[in-house]
Amino acid sequence: MKKNFLKLILFLCLIIIPGCQRDGITSSTPDKTKIEITTSFYPVYISTINITKDVPGVHVVNLTKPFTGCLHDYALTADNMKTMASADIFVINGAGMEAFLDKIIKEQPELKIVDASKNIELIKHEEESNPHVWLSIFYLIKQVRNIEEGLSLYDPSNKDLYKKNADIYIEKLGKLKDEINSGLKGIKDRNIITFHEAFPYFAKDFNVNILAVIEREPGSEPNARELAETIKIVKKNKVKALFAEPQYPSSSADVIAEETGIKVFRLDPAVTGPMEPDAYINIMKNNLKVLNEALK
Repeated sequence: MKKNFLKLILFLCLIIIPGCQRDGITSSTPDKTKIEITTSFYPVYISTINITKDVPGVHVVNLTKPFTGCLHDYALTADNMKTMASADIFVINGAGMEAFLDKIIKEQPELKIVDASKNIELIKHEEESNPHVWLSIFYLIKQVRNIEEGLSLYDPSNKDLYKKNADIYIEKLGKLKDEINSGLKGIKDRNIITFHEAFPYFAKDFNVNILAVIEREPGSEPNARELAETIKIVKKNKVKALFAEPQYPSSSADVIAEETGIKVFRLDPAVTGPMEPDAYINIMKNNLKVLNEALK
């Protein structure tokens, strides 16, 4: 009798305890992420976390460190390849920004890729496409829609949530575009000199005239002849301000400023910053403040 009672107790423990472990907060086998989304760099990450907000079973990681900046000549690291090995979907800016893409495709031919710049008309310089599409809010809205549609294609079970989140973010971006347009309304002289080729899409959006760039690519400092040409443009057009970027040294801009007597300001191309959903919007609002301070 006593033995039968002990057997009953043991049997009940085997049934009840595992059930408690599965359903309780101390579960030893937590639910695993269903879909791992990897983004190529900072601005793509910010758009993607807005689109995937509160979507169950979806995890977003960024391939490159948040202080990397633009991916000009970026070389993949061993850690990057480890990150990519667990990716189900890779969201890229496209337009030639990710020069390393062929290497990733060769390593992972089955990887699902979402190109945020699909069907966007690119600005070209000397037959080379400018990849800084996200600095046009008009085009960024198209990028957000491209990402939403790409994720919905590969993960149709969450299609409605992706669309809902994309709609919310696009509405915010539309308000941002209106705010910048309104904020620049009083500026008559819109001639500027920028640090590198990051801002043509922004200039197209907001009727800003980029007369010259200080460096074609970050880190490729201009030679004496190129500096002299930029100084000549500044003086001839009575340019009010030079714009460097917070991610890069401003030594070349400082030389031009010393020769012309104008001030150096910083426009942010939104390639580094906090890993937060509203980061891009806050960066662009600050750019509006900088432009007003420099040009009014």
